[in-house]
Amino acid sequence: MLIDAHCHLDFPAFDTDRESVLARAKAAGVSHFVVPGTTRARWPDVLSLGQRADVSVCLGLHPCFMQVHGENDIAALETELNAVSDVVAIGECGIDGRGNGEQESQWLLFDAQLRIAKARRLPVVIHCVHANDRVAKRLKQLSLPDGGLIHAFSGSPEQALRFLDLGFVVGLGGAVTYERAQRLRRAVSSLPASGFVLETDSPDMPLSGNQGQRNEPANVSRVRDTVAELRQESAATVAACSTTNARRLFGISDHA
Repeated sequence: MLIDAHCHLDFPAFDTDRESVLARAKAAGVSHFVVPGTTRARWPDVLSLGQRADVSVCLGLHPCFMQVHGENDIAALETELNAVSDVVAIGECGIDGRGNGEQESQWLLFDAQLRIAKARRLPVVIHCVHANDRVAKRLKQLSLPDGGLIHAFSGSPEQALRFLDLGFVVGLGGAVTYERAQRLRRAVSSLPASGFVLETDSPDMPLSGNQGQRNEPANVSRVRDTVAELRQESAATVAACSTTNARRLFGISDHA
């Protein structure tokens, strides 16, 4: 059994064939899906998916959508969390350091969500691009008791270990399938069994050989196979580790 620990099934890219996408994932051995929130406007669709037994949901404000976030969105997040009981994490939130000129506002939004996660004893799902060291420093300062997921990790073995020491796991997705990602591949081979989950970030982060195509949760099985090869372990062992870690992190029942 596999869990896709991070996929955007609410996105419009799946509006015309969402059930077929889920069926293909089930056929590939993926039986549960964790769907993060990205903007306030998308939360209703995320929560609607959360009515399914095979979907767990998170709510958050993504740093790549700063242009649509409003000044009242943090208060709205608190209100939404008070109204619903089945949100498993805060996120997707974080820092995107690809030179978009919004670093200060990103940090303010990120910090507010980290404080909500700490106060509510929820894990946090973190988008961290070109900011691993700075984000790790902030996480150490806040000391979040329930840790979380460093989504789409692409850093070094040393950076991975630092996140693990802070109580986080790293998310391994399509990037591991690219041979040029040597630093990431070294990190993958050095991770402890308790330190990672498998994900796709569907419809984004296409795997090697599928550039320009829509990604799907079914592809988490290909990520598993690559991770198994890099770790010199069986696919079954990697799947079991990832599933155990995802269940522990997000509180997903063995029956879900």
